[in-house]
Amino acid sequence: MDDMTHAPTDPANPTWDPAQYLRHAGHRARPFTDLLARVPALPGDPPRIADLGCGPGNVTTVLADRWPTARVTGYDNSPEMLADAQAHAGARLDFAYADLTTWTPDETYDLLVSNAALHWVPGHLDAFPAWLDGLAPGGTFAFQVPHNTDAPLHALMRDLARTPRWRARLADVLRHEDSVHSPGRYLDRLARLGCATDVWTTTYQHVLHGEDPVLDWVKGTGLRPVLDALGDDPDARDAFLAEYRDLLREAYPSAEYGTVLPFRRLFAVATRQAR
Repeated sequence: MDDMTHAPTDPANPTWDPAQYLRHAGHRARPFTDLLARVPALPGDPPRIADLGCGPGNVTTVLADRWPTARVTGYDNSPEMLADAQAHAGARLDFAYADLTTWTPDETYDLLVSNAALHWVPGHLDAFPAWLDGLAPGGTFAFQVPHNTDAPLHALMRDLARTPRWRARLADVLRHEDSVHSPGRYLDRLARLGCATDVWTTTYQHVLHGEDPVLDWVKGTGLRPVLDALGDDPDARDAFLAEYRDLLREAYPSAEYGTVLPFRRLFAVATRQAR
């Protein structure tokens, strides 16, 4: 297998499966609700809101419910996700293609919000100045990202990808450990850009159900680059999944009430101070 050559896979731009992602929609949506609870009043009337990395649009609808007079646009670079998101579009809610590695606001927003997307955007810290320039005075930039690249969920995947059997095809496929920065680094960057900033972390104890639920969870997110890289070789894909599944079973044992997946997330709410 080490001698096989294949087209490179971009770990920051995998192919998404909305149905797989939404299998754990309740657990994935809860951090977004917790994030929005800390967003202060918006300056615009009606407010203008952008959801950066909206995915299938299911949580973008929460923004429209929270601010019913707002005009909300969800942005994503996945055709698969945007196709599903269009089902939620309405008079004040729309969806559009955008690559967050290059996107900059072309109008003034009262809220820029991102739910579990920035860890897929290399160099996202460098995008913050331009994004904040697009905020109205008193506007807010709020985001949450997974903060658990050291957890078995990810560490076992990276370790397995680096073994002799898989490293030729997978060693450079997965996101690196520094795809998310420390809370202090986000706080420092946003505060130096003139924002009143609150940064915190929360570890959720998700109780999952079904057969190999942790593997099922990660198939919708972090495992996507591997599934892309092995997509032309079903036997290899199934072999990797079997090895990874066995490692996850040991790391996350099941109990009679389900399987507990501890999941740490990082939250930031940065409000541009009015001048």
